Amino acid sequence: MKVVILAGGKPSTLTEGKESIPKPMAELGGKPLIWHLMKMYAYYGLQDFIICGGYKVNLIKEYFQNFYIFQSDITVDLQSNIVQIHKKRTENWKVTIVDTGLFASTGQRVSMIQDYLGDEDFIVTYGDCLYNIDMQSLLSYHRYNNKIATLVVTKPTGRNALLPLDEKGILRDTKEENLLPSGLKDYAWINAYTMVFKKQVFEYLDGNYDLEKQLFVELSKDNEMTTYRHHGFWRAIETIRDRDKLEELWDKNEAPWKMW
Repeated sequence: MKVVILAGGKPSTLTEGKESIPKPMAELGGKPLIWHLMKMYAYYGLQDFIICGGYKVNLIKEYFQNFYIFQSDITVDLQSNIVQIHKKRTENWKVTIVDTGLFASTGQRVSMIQDYLGDEDFIVTYGDCLYNIDMQSLLSYHRYNNKIATLVVTKPTGRNALLPLDEKGILRDTKEENLLPSGLKDYAWINAYTMVFKKQVFEYLDGNYDLEKQLFVELSKDNEMTTYRHHGFWRAIETIRDRDKLEELWDKNEAPWKMW
């Protein structure tokens, strides 16, 4: 099964320097956020990735093109321009990087990589969130319910839009005016920006849809969408403060997302 990582949005707000980079390339513990995310998926045996890039996508391409060099010790003979690799370290990953443009919607980005997906179900996730979702449990739940889409939902961690779920966890409406009031947060769930799709989802995606605002609405109308409730750790990394909090956990060897 392939894992699609959406990494084509706005420049990172997580770095203090003048040089802006894609947010998933901002470092935490000396490694890009996207590396942490991929390590978690690889722990569950999911090692085939498609990265939907946009803003400065070449930085992402260069990172993975030279991945084994970034992971290893090297000696460079500057006169002969020969590079010697010591203790070569890499990952057993297959990584496809696709330039999906600067201004594409989330649905457009997924539509653009349809030819790379084959006929299997696939996962879509955002490149600026970290979590410890049990992927085996999620995929079993997705197969059991046999819906086109399974959306992971989690408890609110900040100023998040609350989702209107019925007693069975079905997403009934995503219009802003129908979202639950903030006073009911203890009973509410938010979008964890991770989802599993059947290939039939492309019968709905017309190339222009936003996943949350349009695709989810259409799938819900046809009762083709369910939700998986994640009770564990989940964080969207939106600010330097968010990054610093997770950096502290990483430095203490208490990072919940580090399962490898």
